[in-house]
Amino acid sequence: MQQNLFSSDKFSFFSLGSGSCGNCYYLGNSHYGMLIDAGLGPRIIKKRLGDHGIDFSSIYALLVTHDHYDHIKSAGYLSEKLNIPVYATEKVHRGIRNSPLVKNIINGATKRIIEKGESFQIEDFRITAFDVPHDSSDNAGYFFEFGNHTLTLATDIGAISDDVAYYAGKANHLVIESNYDEKMLLNGRYPHFLKQRISNGTGHLSNRQTAEFLANNCSSHLRNIWLCHLSGDNNSPDLAYETVKNELVGKGIEVGVNVNLGVFRRNVLSSKIEF
Repeated sequence: MQQNLFSSDKFSFFSLGSGSCGNCYYLGNSHYGMLIDAGLGPRIIKKRLGDHGIDFSSIYALLVTHDHYDHIKSAGYLSEKLNIPVYATEKVHRGIRNSPLVKNIINGATKRIIEKGESFQIEDFRITAFDVPHDSSDNAGYFFEFGNHTLTLATDIGAISDDVAYYAGKANHLVIESNYDEKMLLNGRYPHFLKQRISNGTGHLSNRQTAEFLANNCSSHLRNIWLCHLSGDNNSPDLAYETVKNELVGKGIEVGVNVNLGVFRRNVLSSKIEF
Protein backbone atom coordinates (compact mmCIF):
# COMPACT_ATOMS: atom_id res chain seq x y z
CA MET A 1 0.00 0.00 0.00
CA GLN A 2 1.28 3.47 -0.82
CA GLN A 3 2.36 5.47 2.21
CA ASN A 4 -0.18 8.11 3.21
CA LEU A 5 1.13 11.54 2.24
CA PHE A 6 -0.57 13.17 5.24
CA SER A 7 -0.12 10.41 7.82
CA SER A 8 -0.57 12.78 10.76
CA ASP A 9 -4.07 13.73 9.57
CA LYS A 10 -7.33 12.24 10.66
CA PHE A 11 -9.48 10.72 7.97
CA SER A 12 -13.17 11.52 7.96
CA PHE A 13 -16.14 9.57 6.70
CA PHE A 14 -19.87 10.26 6.85
CA SER A 15 -23.17 9.81 5.09
CA LEU A 16 -24.96 12.81 3.60
CA GLY A 17 -27.99 10.62 2.89
CA SER A 18 -28.69 6.94 2.39
CA GLY A 19 -31.72 5.28 0.83
CA SER A 20 -34.00 5.59 -2.16
CA CYS A 21 -34.48 9.27 -1.29
CA GLY A 22 -30.84 9.86 -2.23
CA ASN A 23 -27.40 8.38 -1.57
CA CYS A 24 -24.17 10.28 -1.00
CA TYR A 25 -21.11 9.60 1.17
CA TYR A 26 -17.92 11.51 1.92
CA LEU A 27 -14.41 10.19 2.55
CA GLY A 28 -11.42 12.47 2.97
CA ASN A 29 -8.76 14.07 5.14
CA SER A 30 -8.12 17.65 6.26
CA HIS A 31 -6.83 18.61 2.79
CA TYR A 32 -9.39 17.14 0.39
CA GLY A 33 -12.01 14.44 -0.03
CA MET A 34 -14.27 12.62 -2.44
CA LEU A 35 -17.93 11.77 -2.75
CA ILE A 36 -19.30 8.30 -3.36
CA ASP A 37 -22.57 8.74 -5.29
CA ALA A 38 -24.45 12.02 -5.71
CA GLY A 39 -28.12 11.18 -5.39
CA LEU A 40 -29.00 14.39 -3.54
CA GLY A 41 -29.49 17.86 -5.00
CA PRO A 42 -26.38 20.07 -5.22
CA ARG A 43 -27.69 22.56 -2.65
CA ILE A 44 -28.30 19.78 -0.15
CA ILE A 45 -24.86 18.30 -0.78
CA LYS A 46 -23.25 21.72 -0.33
CA LYS A 47 -25.14 22.41 2.90
CA ARG A 48 -24.46 19.02 4.45
CA LEU A 49 -20.78 19.17 3.57
CA GLY A 50 -20.71 22.65 5.10
CA ASP A 51 -22.35 21.37 8.28
CA HIS A 52 -19.20 19.30 8.77
CA GLY A 53 -16.90 22.16 7.79
CA ILE A 54 -16.14 20.93 4.26
CA ASP A 55 -16.21 23.20 1.20
CA PHE A 56 -17.09 22.01 -2.31
CA SER A 57 -13.69 23.28 -3.49
CA SER A 58 -12.00 20.48 -1.54
CA ILE A 59 -13.90 17.72 -3.37
CA TYR A 60 -11.43 16.07 -5.72
CA ALA A 61 -13.64 13.33 -7.17
CA LEU A 62 -17.04 11.70 -7.43
CA LEU A 63 -17.20 7.91 -7.53
CA VAL A 64 -20.47 6.45 -8.82
CA THR A 65 -21.70 2.97 -7.90
CA HIS A 66 -24.47 2.68 -10.52
CA ASP A 67 -26.87 4.64 -12.71
CA HIS A 68 -30.11 4.60 -10.70
CA TYR A 69 -31.34 8.14 -10.10
CA ASP A 70 -31.01 8.02 -6.30
CA HIS A 71 -27.25 7.69 -6.88
CA ILE A 72 -26.63 10.02 -9.85
CA LYS A 73 -29.01 12.98 -9.47
CA SER A 74 -26.21 15.58 -9.23
CA ALA A 75 -23.45 13.73 -11.09
CA GLY A 76 -23.81 15.88 -14.21
CA TYR A 77 -23.97 19.09 -12.20
CA LEU A 78 -20.80 18.29 -10.27
CA SER A 79 -19.04 17.56 -13.56
CA GLU A 80 -20.38 20.35 -15.76
CA LYS A 81 -20.64 23.18 -13.24
CA LEU A 82 -17.88 22.36 -10.75
CA ASN A 83 -15.43 20.39 -12.95
CA ILE A 84 -15.23 17.54 -10.45
CA PRO A 85 -13.90 14.33 -12.06
CA VAL A 86 -16.50 11.55 -12.17
CA TYR A 87 -15.21 7.99 -11.84
CA ALA A 88 -17.42 5.12 -13.03
CA THR A 89 -17.37 2.11 -15.34
CA GLU A 90 -18.11 2.68 -19.02
CA LYS A 91 -21.57 1.13 -18.65
CA VAL A 92 -22.42 3.39 -15.72
CA HIS A 93 -21.21 6.47 -17.63
CA ARG A 94 -23.44 5.41 -20.53
CA GLY A 95 -26.37 4.96 -18.18
CA ILE A 96 -25.87 8.42 -16.72
CA ARG A 97 -25.64 9.94 -20.20
CA ASN A 98 -28.84 8.22 -21.29
CA SER A 99 -30.83 9.04 -18.17
CA PRO A 100 -33.65 11.48 -18.97
CA LEU A 101 -33.59 12.65 -15.33
CA VAL A 102 -29.98 13.91 -15.30
CA LYS A 103 -30.12 17.45 -16.68
CA ASN A 104 -26.41 18.26 -16.83
CA ILE A 105 -23.92 16.21 -18.79
CA ILE A 106 -20.60 14.78 -17.69
CA ASN A 107 -18.10 16.65 -19.82
CA GLY A 108 -15.19 14.88 -21.46
CA ALA A 109 -12.60 16.67 -19.34
CA THR A 110 -13.98 15.19 -16.13
CA LYS A 111 -15.01 11.74 -17.34
CA ARG A 112 -12.92 8.98 -15.77
CA ILE A 113 -13.51 5.38 -16.84
CA ILE A 114 -12.56 2.68 -14.36
CA GLU A 115 -12.39 -1.09 -14.62
CA LYS A 116 -13.50 -3.45 -11.88
CA GLY A 117 -10.59 -5.19 -10.22
CA GLU A 118 -8.05 -2.62 -11.44
CA SER A 119 -6.87 -0.30 -8.67
CA PHE A 120 -6.42 3.42 -9.25
CA GLN A 121 -5.06 6.27 -7.17
CA ILE A 122 -6.64 9.54 -6.11
CA GLU A 123 -3.87 11.32 -4.20
CA ASP A 124 -3.20 9.13 -1.12
CA PHE A 125 -6.29 6.95 -1.57
CA ARG A 126 -5.90 3.67 -3.44
CA ILE A 127 -9.27 2.50 -4.75
CA THR A 128 -10.52 -0.73 -6.28
CA ALA A 129 -13.99 -1.13 -7.78
CA PHE A 130 -15.60 -4.57 -7.62
CA ASP A 131 -18.73 -6.16 -9.04
CA VAL A 132 -21.99 -6.03 -7.10
CA PRO A 133 -25.14 -7.83 -8.36
CA HIS A 134 -27.98 -5.37 -8.96
CA ASP A 135 -30.52 -4.63 -11.68
CA SER A 136 -28.84 -1.50 -12.99
CA SER A 137 -26.76 -1.10 -16.16
CA ASP A 138 -23.76 -1.99 -14.02
CA ASN A 139 -23.00 -1.77 -10.31
CA ALA A 140 -19.74 -1.38 -8.43
CA GLY A 141 -18.73 -1.46 -4.82
CA TYR A 142 -15.58 0.38 -3.74
CA PHE A 143 -12.63 -0.72 -1.63
CA PHE A 144 -10.43 2.08 -0.25
CA GLU A 145 -6.92 1.82 1.14
CA PHE A 146 -5.59 4.89 2.96
CA GLY A 147 -3.00 5.24 5.70
CA ASN A 148 -3.38 2.14 7.85
CA HIS A 149 -7.09 1.81 7.07
CA THR A 150 -9.29 -0.06 4.64
CA LEU A 151 -12.93 0.78 3.96
CA THR A 152 -15.41 -1.14 1.80
CA LEU A 153 -18.69 0.36 0.58
CA ALA A 154 -21.22 -2.02 -0.97
CA THR A 155 -24.77 -0.86 -1.56
CA ASP A 156 -27.75 -2.04 -3.66
CA ILE A 157 -26.73 -5.67 -3.35
CA GLY A 158 -29.00 -8.35 -4.76
CA ALA A 159 -27.00 -11.16 -3.16
CA ILE A 160 -23.69 -11.70 -1.43
CA SER A 161 -21.38 -12.57 -4.30
CA ASP A 162 -17.80 -13.82 -4.00
CA ASP A 163 -16.53 -10.32 -4.81
CA VAL A 164 -18.70 -8.68 -2.15
CA ALA A 165 -17.60 -11.24 0.44
CA TYR A 166 -13.93 -10.86 -0.52
CA TYR A 167 -13.77 -7.08 -0.23
CA ALA A 168 -15.97 -7.00 2.86
CA GLY A 169 -13.52 -9.43 4.43
CA LYS A 170 -10.59 -7.07 3.74
CA ALA A 171 -12.22 -4.07 5.45
CA ASN A 172 -11.49 -2.38 8.75
CA HIS A 173 -14.59 -0.27 8.13
CA LEU A 174 -17.59 -1.64 6.24
CA VAL A 175 -20.65 0.09 4.78
CA ILE A 176 -23.15 -2.54 3.68
CA GLU A 177 -26.77 -2.54 2.63
CA SER A 178 -29.52 -3.74 4.95
CA ASN A 179 -32.51 -2.70 2.90
CA TYR A 180 -35.65 -4.45 4.10
CA ASP A 181 -37.27 -6.65 6.70
CA GLU A 182 -38.64 -9.76 5.01
CA LYS A 183 -41.94 -9.84 6.94
CA MET A 184 -42.57 -6.16 6.37
CA LEU A 185 -41.95 -6.54 2.65
CA LEU A 186 -44.12 -9.66 2.38
CA ASN A 187 -47.03 -8.09 4.25
CA GLY A 188 -46.57 -4.56 2.94
CA ARG A 189 -48.38 -2.51 0.33
CA TYR A 190 -45.93 -3.00 -2.54
CA PRO A 191 -47.31 -4.78 -5.63
CA HIS A 192 -46.14 -8.33 -6.20
CA PHE A 193 -43.78 -7.46 -9.08
CA LEU A 194 -41.95 -4.91 -6.92
CA LYS A 195 -41.65 -7.34 -4.01
CA GLN A 196 -40.12 -9.82 -6.44
CA ARG A 197 -37.78 -7.21 -7.89
CA ILE A 198 -36.47 -6.35 -4.43
CA SER A 199 -35.94 -9.93 -3.22
CA ASN A 200 -35.03 -11.90 -6.37
CA GLY A 201 -31.23 -11.77 -6.06
CA THR A 202 -30.60 -8.69 -8.21
CA GLY A 203 -32.44 -6.19 -6.02
CA HIS A 204 -31.56 -5.60 -2.39
CA LEU A 205 -30.36 -7.38 0.74
CA SER A 206 -32.69 -8.05 3.65
CA ASN A 207 -31.79 -7.47 7.29
CA ARG A 208 -31.57 -11.23 7.78
CA GLN A 209 -29.24 -11.78 4.82
CA THR A 210 -26.94 -8.99 5.94
CA ALA A 211 -27.00 -10.14 9.55
CA GLU A 212 -26.18 -13.75 8.70
CA PHE A 213 -23.38 -12.74 6.37
CA LEU A 214 -21.81 -10.43 8.95
CA ALA A 215 -22.13 -12.92 11.79
CA ASN A 216 -20.49 -15.66 9.73
CA ASN A 217 -17.76 -13.46 8.24
CA CYS A 218 -16.86 -10.89 10.90
CA SER A 219 -13.05 -10.74 10.85
CA SER A 220 -10.85 -9.78 13.78
CA HIS A 221 -9.66 -6.64 11.94
CA LEU A 222 -13.18 -5.31 11.28
CA ARG A 223 -13.72 -2.31 13.56
CA ASN A 224 -16.85 -0.58 12.26
CA ILE A 225 -20.01 -1.65 10.43
CA TRP A 226 -22.56 0.82 9.12
CA LEU A 227 -25.85 -0.39 7.65
CA CYS A 228 -27.00 1.65 4.66
CA HIS A 229 -29.81 2.09 2.10
CA LEU A 230 -32.67 1.20 4.47
CA SER A 231 -36.15 1.11 2.96
CA GLY A 232 -38.57 3.73 4.21
CA ASP A 233 -41.56 1.40 3.80
CA ASN A 234 -40.17 -2.02 4.70
CA ASN A 235 -37.62 -1.36 7.43
CA SER A 236 -36.64 0.86 10.32
CA PRO A 237 -33.24 1.83 11.75
CA ASP A 238 -33.98 0.11 15.07
CA LEU A 239 -35.15 -3.08 13.39
CA ALA A 240 -32.12 -3.28 11.10
CA TYR A 241 -29.77 -2.60 14.00
CA GLU A 242 -31.34 -5.15 16.32
CA THR A 243 -31.51 -7.84 13.64
CA VAL A 244 -27.80 -7.53 12.88
CA LYS A 245 -26.81 -7.08 16.53
CA ASN A 246 -28.70 -10.18 17.66
CA GLU A 247 -27.13 -12.30 14.94
CA LEU A 248 -23.64 -11.07 15.86
CA VAL A 249 -24.21 -11.70 19.56
CA GLY A 250 -25.47 -15.18 18.74
CA LYS A 251 -22.04 -15.88 17.22
CA GLY A 252 -20.22 -14.52 20.27
CA ILE A 253 -19.41 -11.15 18.67
CA GLU A 254 -20.12 -8.38 21.17
CA VAL A 255 -21.24 -5.10 19.61
CA GLY A 256 -19.31 -2.18 21.08
CA VAL A 257 -16.48 -4.46 22.17
CA ASN A 258 -15.46 -6.65 19.23
CA VAL A 259 -16.97 -4.38 16.57
CA ASN A 260 -18.96 -1.15 16.41
CA LEU A 261 -22.34 -1.12 14.65
CA GLY A 262 -24.20 1.90 13.29
CA VAL A 263 -27.03 2.75 10.91
CA PHE A 264 -27.06 5.48 8.27
CA ARG A 265 -30.53 7.01 8.20
CA ARG A 266 -32.52 8.09 5.20
CA ASN A 267 -32.07 11.71 4.10
CA VAL A 268 -30.18 12.55 7.30
CA LEU A 269 -26.61 13.79 7.66
CA SER A 270 -24.72 11.37 9.88
CA SER A 271 -22.15 12.36 12.45
CA LYS A 272 -18.60 12.72 11.18
CA ILE A 273 -16.60 9.57 11.85
CA GLU A 274 -12.88 10.19 12.29
CA PHE A 275 -10.30 7.44 11.97
